[in-house]
Amino acid sequence: MTYKCAVLDDYQNVALSMADWSTVTDRVDVTVFNRHFETEEEAASAVGDCDIIVIMRERTPFPASMFARLPKLKLLITTGMRNASIDLAAAARYGVVVCGTEGAGEGTAELTWALILGLARNLTAENAALRTGGPWQSSIGVDLYGKKLGLLGLGRIGSRIARIGQAFDMEVMAWSQNLKEDRACSLGVRLAASKEELLAESDFVSVHLVLSDRTRGLLGEAELALMKPTAFLINTSRAPIVDQSALLEALRSGRIAGAGLDVFEREPLPEQDSFRTLPSVLATPHIGYVTEASYRAFYRGIVEDIAAFLGGSPIRELKN
Repeated sequence: MTYKCAVLDDYQNVALSMADWSTVTDRVDVTVFNRHFETEEEAASAVGDCDIIVIMRERTPFPASMFARLPKLKLLITTGMRNASIDLAAAARYGVVVCGTEGAGEGTAELTWALILGLARNLTAENAALRTGGPWQSSIGVDLYGKKLGLLGLGRIGSRIARIGQAFDMEVMAWSQNLKEDRACSLGVRLAASKEELLAESDFVSVHLVLSDRTRGLLGEAELALMKPTAFLINTSRAPIVDQSALLEALRSGRIAGAGLDVFEREPLPEQDSFRTLPSVLATPHIGYVTEASYRAFYRGIVEDIAAFLGGSPIRELKN
């Protein structure tokens, strides 16, 4: 039997070159889609005859309605070992095995610092002026030395952000609902007494939490109002952790100095979305994980998942 496999949202058109697919192509016919399907109907129509579907992070959601449209689907593979856009209970009901991959790499931590530095030194405006013949020096940069870096979350990525912040001689503090003082102390980080204290004291607030029912909307109008008017918010985690309407209002009114964003509630971001044009926003198109090392690990894991499934022993299963 030959299985039909669709690889979705391969924006850079690299899926087949980032791993050795020869171990499975004798039994699997692979089709790659590098354009994003705007609707569920469009996606289901394109891949309705597939037994295996590969998705890149949350680019194409898989709610229960999507599984209902794909009666032939047997195996769904997502990059990473967590994907909030997949209804795992529905997958089980429809008899679909869901597997993940390892290999997130350090890209998100590194991009977080690109955003922090870009905001601090107003790099977007200064570079644009240089390229277009605008004013030579138009802004005054914000020093990182001696400033307070507040981290919402001190896991794998947050702890790396903390170490880099310390290298800049910043004072690093952190808070999350489950963070313990011994964990913070082991990293040389001050445990904030509360979320409110962290927001009020920090010059840069960076979000590194997993999206869940507890963290959705964690930063709303009241929380953003606690931040200094000179402070910056950076979010390379998941957009719904921050109330997007409240963030837009805080930026428009100047209640905070700016934001560095790599994640959005709707992706790709609509052309007319305000986050594309606000001068106080430095935004990137969810590229934190888009690095060569991550992609090679992702696609290698995808091939391993397919081979294991074909062999009758799926690996790295995601279950509800």
